[in-house]
Amino acid sequence: MAKYVCDVCGWEYDEAAGSPENGIAPGTKFEDLPDDFVCPLCGVGKDSFSEA
Repeated sequence: MAKYVCDVCGWEYDEAAGSPENGIAPGTKFEDLPDDFVCPLCGVGKDSFSEA
């Protein structure tokens, strides 16, 4: 499982942990996040994340 970091604010998405507080179950791959997913801190889209 990989980790992805928001290029704008540094928020990290860890596939293994998911983001339960944002409705994303543990084990959810970044590529499987909805197309309209946005960073919960700054609101940018998936295209503004880089693999850590």
